[in-house]
Amino acid sequence: MSLFLASVGFGLVTAAVLAIAAVGFTMQFAVTDVLNLAYGAVMIGSAFVAYWLNQAGVNVWIGMLAAAAAGAAGSVLLNQGIYAPFQRRGSTGITMVIVSLGMTLIIEFGLQAIVGGTNVSYTMAQGPTVRAGGLILTTVQLVIIGLSVVVMVAVHGLLRHTKLGKAMRATAANRSLARNCGIRTNRIVTLTWILTGALCGIAGTVFAMNNGSFGATSADLFLVVILAAVFLGGPGQAYVAMAGAVIIGLATEVSAAYITPSYKDVVAFLVLLITMAVRPGGVLGATA
Repeated sequence: MSLFLASVGFGLVTAAVLAIAAVGFTMQFAVTDVLNLAYGAVMIGSAFVAYWLNQAGVNVWIGMLAAAAAGAAGSVLLNQGIYAPFQRRGSTGITMVIVSLGMTLIIEFGLQAIVGGTNVSYTMAQGPTVRAGGLILTTVQLVIIGLSVVVMVAVHGLLRHTKLGKAMRATAANRSLARNCGIRTNRIVTLTWILTGALCGIAGTVFAMNNGSFGATSADLFLVVILAAVFLGGPGQAYVAMAGAVIIGLATEVSAAYITPSYKDVVAFLVLLITMAVRPGGVLGATA
């Protein structure tokens, strides 16, 4: 029982990191119509921005704000410089996927040329260990969970209670109709890249914190986990991506406790394959 509860604790932390990443990814896809597989590369690039500031003596939590800004700037540049021109030419969805895969390689290996092939770590204290029954979490892990909850509440508030959120939902549902209703869809798409890019930067930083060490290609397997969470709920569905993150986070960590940690990402990959084969629209059947 203690092993199960300990794995549930780790699963909650993984779910917290995954929720931030998955919600940003699925909102990006819903509004911009781009399945941005370079998302993981932008995550890790943003994590390195926080690392460089951290090495200069800046607290990593402050560095996270810079990482969010870097993720937002990088995402906007990626869209305006690469994705938007292809979309204007009427490129198909599979073409955009191939382009995003190409950008993943360019970003990752470009970053690796700068930072090298070794892993690095943030300079930070994990804080006291908190025990509750069989749950064992560090202070940093509790902060990550709390941060994820704050982000989820903020996303809910944005989508349900702001003009921008309603415009984003309208653009995601039908861009042509939204444009005919007076919504400046191009502006909404740009703002979506900024917001989701900021979430990407935050996700990259907490992912690096939770991992302990990271390198230029560390987010490659995590992208599979993100896709599993997104497709479990249904691509483009922000709310069910949150639920998908919890399910996948718990499933991977509990399986790691009873099988082997090396195979935990395989569990996410199997969930992704089964979901896409059985119900590509998502098994949770929720709406945005």
